[in-house]
Amino acid sequence: MNPLTLFWLFTTPVKGWSRLVHSKPSIPQLYLAHVVPFSLLPALMVYLAGNIHGGQLVQILSLSHEKLLLVAFILFVIELIVVPVMAIIIRQLAEVANFQPSYHEAFMLAAVAPTPLWMAPIFLIIPNVMVNLIVTAIAMMAAIGLIYYGIPVVFRLKEKGRAILMFGAVLTAGMVAWVFLVISTLVILGSMQNLQLAMPFL
Repeated sequence: MNPLTLFWLFTTPVKGWSRLVHSKPSIPQLYLAHVVPFSLLPALMVYLAGNIHGGQLVQILSLSHEKLLLVAFILFVIELIVVPVMAIIIRQLAEVANFQPSYHEAFMLAAVAPTPLWMAPIFLIIPNVMVNLIVTAIAMMAAIGLIYYGIPVVFRLKEKGRAILMFGAVLTAGMVAWVFLVISTLVILGSMQNLQLAMPFL
């Protein structure tokens, strides 16, 4: 994605979404140029934070380099799978607002809206839980804003009522997906921690 488009998305979302829709990026372009690199950020930061801070940030991050690398890889793969799945869900949710978007439109929203949440883990480099909670809250609000302003533009919805219905449905699905990612990460970390305790020679 053009960095300038990303800038407009964060500063003036309507203009940013309009520029993105007008540029007509293909699904492979969005996936390879946006989803893949941004999905890599959380995985990379979990790995780096675990290596740099160990147990200072979260005790469960005290894992070996190999186990942290495996955790990061699994998280990365899950993120890559969640985006196209969310696009399918968004298409199904459109029935709430009585319209049927294309998969391309749904994928565009699913690919771009989580961007702030993908960027938030950069602050894991700071071993302070409160700082990271604040950053995550801000990122969540930014993602909600992208969904709110993106739905009317991406789906070309003129009626505010339909746009709000769709916003509520997508927001709910997005929150479920985000919680799933968080829980998956904690489960993976916990599993690796238990494995390390059970097999300390690894």
